[in-house]
Parts: sequence; structure tokens; C-alpha cells
Amino acid sequence: MSTPIQLRQIVKAYGDVEVIHGVDLDIDPGEFTVFVGPSGCGKSTLLRMIAGLEPITGGDLLIDGERMNDVPAAKRGIAMVFQSYALYPHMSVYQNLAFGLETARAPKAEIKERVQRAAEILQIVPLLQRKPKQLSGGQRQRVAIGRAIVREPRIFLFDEPLSNLDAELRVQMRVEIAKLHNDLGNTMIYVTHDQVEAMTMADKIVVLRQGVIEQAGAPLELYNTPRNLFVAGFIGSPKMNFLAASADGSGLKVAGNTLDLQRPVAGATTLGIRPEHITIAEGSGVKLAEVRVDLVENLGGQTVVYATTGDGQPITIVLEGQNPVDLGSTVGVHIDPARLHLFNAEGNVV
Repeated sequence: MSTPIQLRQIVKAYGDVEVIHGVDLDIDPGEFTVFVGPSGCGKSTLLRMIAGLEPITGGDLLIDGERMNDVPAAKRGIAMVFQSYALYPHMSVYQNLAFGLETARAPKAEIKERVQRAAEILQIVPLLQRKPKQLSGGQRQRVAIGRAIVREPRIFLFDEPLSNLDAELRVQMRVEIAKLHNDLGNTMIYVTHDQVEAMTMADKIVVLRQGVIEQAGAPLELYNTPRNLFVAGFIGSPKMNFLAASADGSGLKVAGNTLDLQRPVAGATTLGIRPEHITIAEGSGVKLAEVRVDLVENLGGQTVVYATTGDGQPITIVLEGQNPVDLGSTVGVHIDPARLHLFNAEGNVV
């Protein structure tokens, strides 16, 4: 059932305005790929071109080695789950699930079998006779996913399917979709602007900006070795700290201090360090700076400290456990040089 997808120099233009600029991407059979990026970066447009809902201006889309540019959406073996559930309000859950198969004139016994199987996978068997208005948001989204499952597609596409749900339901549905992928093994492409969803669900994350792929790779690859400032700032929560820096003969000057990092620093203009890679314990790495504590969030399992360096740069620190840090106090922050990231004036890794 799993299927490879290849994008070769894919371009999308509306008149003279080009919004997708020559995208190259390979999605392996059975892979869960997440397109992530800010609003307007082109992730949903790219998904809709794969689905056949948006014509491709240039380049080639290959599914299972076959060029799909001119193949109608209905014949691509793809099922799509949208942000809006788009359920028929006058139909029961069973009828909503069966409708597409009935339209395709599938045998009644086959329809019943497929609907039952999808309902069992999604644990919505008790809901089959209810109308959509009698369902919660999470249940409606399950029905929308079930409608895709009954079609038995080669590829599942998800366009921000959880954005209408509250925080707790989002986490629950995230787990459900990940389980679904493990159970079915189909190739899946998932669009979101939420990098936490991307990190927790993806085999491969594709970070997009202004119609260009900035970086694609496994979640921890992007977290540990971001290619540039944009990816570094987009992946990780809270986001990476960026401090203005300058290289001099003896090391890297940051927040009034010169750090001897025992590594080349020529060309570095920004130092990046993740909040969770900073400590305030004496002797725990290289001292970065003295900072003034502006706000403390005690979350139980973590303590988040928002502070300002002596030269006025904001810095966020995430400490494990419950740490007594006084508001308005001055503390020394320490870093492991192996965990920092250096970027040049163009925003690329040094």
C-alpha cells in the first residue's frame, strides 16, 4: 500500500507571481512527512498540487514512478483530510463514511465491511448512527479521517486537520494519527504550522519559507543541526536564543564577554543556544554572561526564566525541575560549547 512520491523542480505561479520556486523532494514509501512553516510559505499549495486540486505550473510530480501532472485527482489514489470536517449534517456517521463508496457504486457488502473496519480502527463504532451535530470536535475529525480510510488510498494527505481542536484534543488526536500511520503503513503527508506537531509525528520534516525548502530531514537532525537561522528559530519550543556576536582574535565576543570556544568562529555574527541547553549552576560549562531575571514561570516539571543580558538582549532559559530563581536578581548563565550554533551575516551556519 505504501507509495513513493517524487517532486522534481515543482513550480506554481498565479499569473506572473511565482509562489513555489522549483521544489525538489523525495518522500519514501510509508514515510510520514510533515510540511511545516509560517503562514503563506506554500505548504498547503504544495499539498494541493500533490492532491491534484491545484494545477502544476512547472516541473514533474511522480507517484510510484508515474508522472501525475495531468492525472485527475480522483485517479491518483489519494485521500485528503481538510482543516474543516465538511461532514454532511443530515447524514449519520455511517452514511457520511459510506457516501463516497456509494457514489462509486461499490457493492453494499463491501461498503459495510470497509465502514466497519474504519470505525473499529478509529474507535467510533458506537457513533455510527449519530448525526454530526451530536459529536464533539474530536469525534467529527475522526469521522473525517474515517471517510479517507474507507477509500483505501495509497497516500493520505492532511491539511492542518487539528487546528480547530482545543489543546488537549490536539494532543490526543496527534497520538491517534501517529497510531493510524503505524497500523496502516501508508505514505502520509501532513501540513501544519505547529512545529511541536511536526517534531512528535514526523519521520521527515520539510521546513518551507516563501515557496522554498529551507531544510528537510529527520526531526532530531533539524533540531541538532539546523542549516540556517530560520530553521534554528522555527524548530524547538521555546525557540532558540539568538545573541549578537562578533569574532575577534581571542574568541567570540557576546554580551560583553569574550568566549574561548576552542573552535573556529571567523565570520560569526550570531550565537544560537537553545533555552534547554543553558544552566545557571556554577561550573557547568562556559560562562556566557550575567543576566537580569525579568520573569519566572514555574511549570512544575520545568522552570522557565526570561532574562536580559547586560547589553539589553533577551534570553530564555529552561531549567529542569523546580528551581528557586528570584525576580529581579542577577544570575550567571553557562553553556556547553558543543551545543551552541554559530551563524554568519547571511544567516547560514558557520
